[in-house]
Amino acid sequence: MSHRAAVITCSDRAAAQVYEDRSGPVLRDGLVKLGFEVAEAVIVPDEIEAIRDAITAAVTAGARIVMTTGGTGIAPSDVTVEAIRPLVDAELPGLMEEVRRRGAMHSPKALLSRGLAGTVHLDGCLPAVVINAPGSRGGARDTIAVVGGLLSHVVEQLDGADHSRDPAP
Repeated sequence: MSHRAAVITCSDRAAAQVYEDRSGPVLRDGLVKLGFEVAEAVIVPDEIEAIRDAITAAVTAGARIVMTTGGTGIAPSDVTVEAIRPLVDAELPGLMEEVRRRGAMHSPKALLSRGLAGTVHLDGCLPAVVINAPGSRGGARDTIAVVGGLLSHVVEQLDGADHSRDPAP
């Protein structure tokens, strides 16, 4: 079964068309290869309300997986985590810990990422998961590599699927 996913690039410069969004397409292509229905990446400036509105719009439109890219560092304009945190019901810290670990094998700067992942339950909408990827192509590739194989299971769990249980001995 195919599920909807959304990609949101959080970048003042990409939103102003100062440069091309390079990490959003990496996430989109990765999600498509995994079998998700994904529209083109949405690009928003590094503004808390714009990011939050884009995530809310994606979930309201039926996205079960929302991946953002950018705004996870420590610069003053990096506000993606602050935009998303109030929407998250339950964090999934292991996902982003592994993304940081994998990225650090190539660049120690990956350890500065504050990206988070967690479940989002908006009134009247199917539950979703939001995942913050770093704003580089490498960070986006690392994120897809870490979470890709888990995304269908995540959606199943959000829909109430039970863990398989071994029969009692």
